[in-house]
Amino acid sequence: MIAADDVRYLKSPGPPTPEAGAEIRRRVEEILADIEAGGADAVRRWSRDLDGWDPPSFVATEQDVERAAAQLDPALRDHIAFAQRQVRGFAEAQRATLTDLRVEPLPGVVLGHRHIPVGSVGAYVPGGRYPMLASSFMTVLVAKAAGVPQVIACAPPQREGGIHPAMLHAMATSGADAVVCLGGVQALAALAFGLIDDLPAVDMLVGAGNAYVAEAKRQLFGRVGIDLLAGPTEVLVVADGTADPRIVAADVLGQAEHGPTSPAGVIAIGEDVARAVAGQIESLLQTWPTAEIAGQAWRDHGWIAIVDSDDQAIALADEAANEHLEIQVDDAKLDDYLARLRNYGSLFLGAQATVAYGDKGVGTNHVLPTARAARYTGGLWVGKFLKTCTWQRLTPEGTRAVAPAIEAICAAEHMEGHGLTATMRLERARA
Repeated sequence: MIAADDVRYLKSPGPPTPEAGAEIRRRVEEILADIEAGGADAVRRWSRDLDGWDPPSFVATEQDVERAAAQLDPALRDHIAFAQRQVRGFAEAQRATLTDLRVEPLPGVVLGHRHIPVGSVGAYVPGGRYPMLASSFMTVLVAKAAGVPQVIACAPPQREGGIHPAMLHAMATSGADAVVCLGGVQALAALAFGLIDDLPAVDMLVGAGNAYVAEAKRQLFGRVGIDLLAGPTEVLVVADGTADPRIVAADVLGQAEHGPTSPAGVIAIGEDVARAVAGQIESLLQTWPTAEIAGQAWRDHGWIAIVDSDDQAIALADEAANEHLEIQVDDAKLDDYLARLRNYGSLFLGAQATVAYGDKGVGTNHVLPTARAARYTGGLWVGKFLKTCTWQRLTPEGTRAVAPAIEAICAAEHMEGHGLTATMRLERARA
């Protein structure tokens, strides 16, 4: 914790972004209930009413994928392949750290665990304000790296109809076993309930989306697994006197362009740093290409805090528990920040590490916790697609070692039936 007296604000945080209101919750509940009762016909009706999209089949064909690839500049296809290699390589390296376990703590008692991939995953790839190519790298590709047998990718239609060609190409080449053109709540319902042609119901839903998508995931959780509940994206930059205030300002506005409710913060070590960054933000907004969106996000949800030391900066950053945390301080201090910081979705160390790299394809995942959820969870990664399942195997010698304690504990809990299952085995083991 950091004392309130240790922090001054050049620009105070705006009100927190509200969670899904009662109207969103009610609307999502209505759509999910209608689709569960009405099946595929209800999915088609909601798609027609909300997106004006009513094709013969929602599933993209091989010809659709080929046409999409042909529309892309070859250089863009190469850049997509580069980012996919980066994400796949990091996910495979992470997977290699997760090994199965087998131990024998007592003679005749063998315990272990296995990492078992989820059977099927529905990966929602948002495409509202922007066509999000990289989202399929982070969901589809990482799920396949984990060994998930079936991944169904899903994205909303464009106004012209169908999935944006670059998105469709990215989804297919990331390893999707099927690509579905559906948007919003009806897409998640169709995936969870198994209402798309002959595709099975999925076991898990992953991916970002708007407030309706997030609420649908919340309401479907339990019937299916989910990655996490993500709100508007966030960025926080810690900067000292060695930082370039124009780069800090650009990183703040770059992430704020996601939407007008995206929080963006700066922890400045020294008042002169804070004022320099604030000035650069206002200067850049004069020509920033997405100033209408980023400027509103900065005005309504941006903040600049002033602290006097690295210790205070670390304490305040941990309290903020931000989704994206950039550290732009003296390079000699970066290892100390890495060792001491505890609460963040993803950490960007040094002036060369921008959130855009993590978002688009340096290798790490961009599906991350928001709204201070980094206090208790990390983001999506290859391990999220694995179930760590334990097992045990005993010999009669193992029963002789374990059963007496189990009998006594069962008796103390008044669970006589449990105790008898141990007693019967112990009597045979002693015979």
